[in-house]
Amino acid sequence: MPALRTAVTVVLVVLAVSLQVGLLSYVSVGGVVPDLVLLVVVGVALVHGPRHAAVLGLLAGLVLDLAPPADHTAGRWALSLVIVGYLSGMVRGEARTGAVAAVAAVAASVFVGASVFGLSGLVVGDPGVSVPRVLEVLPMQVLLDVAVAVVVLPVVFKLSRAPQPADRWARA
Repeated sequence: MPALRTAVTVVLVVLAVSLQVGLLSYVSVGGVVPDLVLLVVVGVALVHGPRHAAVLGLLAGLVLDLAPPADHTAGRWALSLVIVGYLSGMVRGEARTGAVAAVAAVAASVFVGASVFGLSGLVVGDPGVSVPRVLEVLPMQVLLDVAVAVVVLPVVFKLSRAPQPADRWARA
């Protein structure tokens, strides 16, 4: 991946983490905050495929795991976003067929990511995680993230597909 695209992806992740743990934590709906980092990983997966998105998911998840005020075992978001990145990248061909397919891919990705995060909390014995709480949060997380994806994904798509200086020379 060219250096400019890597830099753009890093900026997107840092911005998403900052907004998610900072500003958006004040506008939660039922204790649920839009998961901008997951949406960035899904957007990059739909543009660049599963391998790139899995690596991005791991790194972005680790950043999210370690960003204050992290109140969970480190690695849970990394695990969730690796899986989400890989699976989203695997369906990128189908998600390109239209807006409905892209929304379905986002909804499925959010469901998988939130489920893996919740289940990993149950496995490691996180005191804030219970089956009723996971079942309560999951539908709200999917609806909220799908609504926010309408704004976030077009930006991620545009920035991820931006022509690179080397691309211009290759076309000439």
